[in-house]
Amino acid sequence: MSNHPLRLGIAGLGTVGVALVNVINKNAELLRERCGRDIVITAVNARDKSRDRGVDLSGYEWFDNAVDMAASDTIDVLVELIGGEDGTALDASTKALESGKHVVTANKAMLAKHGVALAKEAEEQGVLLNFEAAVAGGIPIIKTMRETLTANNVERVYGIMNGTCNYMLTRMEKEGISYDDCLADAQRLGYAEADPTFDVEGFDTAHKLSILTSLAFGTEIAADEIYVEGISSITTADIEAAKSLGYRIKLLGVATKTESGVEQRVHPTMVPLDSEIAQISGVTNAVAINADIVGNLVMSGPGAGGDATASAVAGDIADIAKCVPGEQKVPALGKPAKELAPYVKAAMRSHEGGYFIRMEVKDQPGVFARVAGAMADHEISLESIRQHGDSADEKTIILITHETTELAVRNALAEIGKDAFLASKPQMIRIEK
Repeated sequence: MSNHPLRLGIAGLGTVGVALVNVINKNAELLRERCGRDIVITAVNARDKSRDRGVDLSGYEWFDNAVDMAASDTIDVLVELIGGEDGTALDASTKALESGKHVVTANKAMLAKHGVALAKEAEEQGVLLNFEAAVAGGIPIIKTMRETLTANNVERVYGIMNGTCNYMLTRMEKEGISYDDCLADAQRLGYAEADPTFDVEGFDTAHKLSILTSLAFGTEIAADEIYVEGISSITTADIEAAKSLGYRIKLLGVATKTESGVEQRVHPTMVPLDSEIAQISGVTNAVAINADIVGNLVMSGPGAGGDATASAVAGDIADIAKCVPGEQKVPALGKPAKELAPYVKAAMRSHEGGYFIRMEVKDQPGVFARVAGAMADHEISLESIRQHGDSADEKTIILITHETTELAVRNALAEIGKDAFLASKPQMIRIEK
């Protein structure tokens, strides 16, 4: 056992920070046995020292400034739990790495924007940058992709990476409540923020997906190259139609390696009811990996929450505690940051699963034929087309296409949109096989 404890400085004492303090203190003996040395908290930082957080912080050095703590000789590891892609979180993380200290972070926004630069700095300084908690909370997906699947060529990674959206879609299906009512309940219960845009419009999932894409395909992180669409347009009518067709709607992040580059997308998706991903309900997350050796791997678990996230952070800290000084360390992004390939966006290709299209139209003669004709004009083959009589004045038309490109579908819908018979904007959802 090492005579030198691993000293932590925790920046950010919100839900996760407080949970981490409790984990380190509660399981100190277990950590000592498994890591071969003591892990101790020596310093903490937050915005308000006087706030009662329900945990005793009197034994730790208090820093009003996280950057000062990052540079302090009293810590070996900066645990960054502040959040935000820039500002104090980035400044403190950068200072810690430059000072030869390890960094553990749960900050997916910062990694999505600055992850490659931070990884390069960590490697130059011979320290670790660990971020298991940044993607899918308590699911050990980063370690799995970075280390366990080293011998695999990953072909696709996808999953449910936002608990707020999955909770809302689950309730909308089970209880038949509207998007607006469900969002209000999610905010009341603490599953959604007062401003839910980051979650419900898909940006949170996009940040996480960009990190997984880098690990999967050895490319630089490219969060700005992701097509992003959220769930705010999903209605109970879409959910009911999907179920009648044998599908369930999930917000998925999908990254696929193709001959022309890498495709990244976040959007509502129809998945078969009997698929593993369709069974993931509530705030649970799930990540699936398709690889040449291991085949198909699906991991699910709590994607957020104080204890689940603190567990992942503690695992990252334990990995650092086990390191032998002077030994080569695992690169943050799976391979040396300077060897990451430039991100090349894949050329548009046909979507194998086809598309679900729902449109509300005025009940006029020839509408059905006009819709089918527009699809044919853009070489879109239809698997099925249905019409439902919702009222005396309006009808619902539901189309399921065979494999086709998104450009073709959007052009066809744009053409249809020029006609006066549309009662509202058409809904389009991709179908995954």
